[in-house]
Amino acid sequence: MKLKMMYSFLNSDINIIEKKLEETIRTESLLLKHASMHTLQAGGKRIRPIFVLLAGKFGDYDINVLKNVAVALELIHMASLVHDDVIDDADFRRGQPTVKSKWDNKIAMYTGDFVFALALELMTNIKNPLAHKILADTMVEVTVGEIEQIKDKYRYDQKFRDYLRRIKRKTALLIASSCQLGAIAANVEEDLHKKLYKFGYYVGMSYQITDDILDFTATGEVLGKPAGSDLLHGNITAPVFFAMEDHAVREKIQQVHQGTQPLDIQNIISLIKHSGAIERSIELSDRYLDKALAILNELPDSKAKKSLHDIAKNIGKRKF
Repeated sequence: MKLKMMYSFLNSDINIIEKKLEETIRTESLLLKHASMHTLQAGGKRIRPIFVLLAGKFGDYDINVLKNVAVALELIHMASLVHDDVIDDADFRRGQPTVKSKWDNKIAMYTGDFVFALALELMTNIKNPLAHKILADTMVEVTVGEIEQIKDKYRYDQKFRDYLRRIKRKTALLIASSCQLGAIAANVEEDLHKKLYKFGYYVGMSYQITDDILDFTATGEVLGKPAGSDLLHGNITAPVFFAMEDHAVREKIQQVHQGTQPLDIQNIISLIKHSGAIERSIELSDRYLDKALAILNELPDSKAKKSLHDIAKNIGKRKF
């Protein structure tokens, strides 16, 4: 089943979210407007807004309230990608030129800042102080995660727990917060919104590990960027950690920062694929996915719960 079919009953509200995204990034500055719209039109799965809406279905669902949270979370995600592309010196994302390649680093950084600010402005429509504390804490952790990723580039002696902590901050926390904030905006009781947070966290961990696997197993055409990009940028991910247990493979991987040519990267990708690292990474992703599904079993039955279950399974098994 295609991802969009898993939440098709939300289609009209998803359209509202898309319109709200376009409305929000309008500004008198044509340059900021074009750069922000370029990021928006690059597409995306809109996973975070979908989780906001589905979590809201467990309480007092009101799209006029929830759209503010859904759009804010997507804007934060978009802004972080714009900044990421500057840090990674990436020219393409989702097969499209990045803001930094279409304009320059300065425009990209300020575009990211602008989009972040729009998210905070939208969240002022939510009157619950807890929602603002959760969002602020999440943004702090996401920023710390980005700094840690920069610090850990090409650091082959880091621990596996450093990787897990990094992807928690990079991906899992924003998905977890999407679930929790959607529930809080819908006045869901504390016990339930905390469970939805845990569900989102485990799904987010599985999502990022799968993303790290796809960097080696999917084609550049499917990824919208060159295969092995994470490795080329010095990001040590689960498949690399597992592959480096073989000393010979470790030596090859450590040559990447010494100016390895594209052909050598393909050879290294092949070594990683044949080391058993991909299979072990899939097992790790599946363990987090199983934890997410176990949390779902504690939630009341509903159409939203069924959608969360199907989406979680899709995320863990996706091919792009």
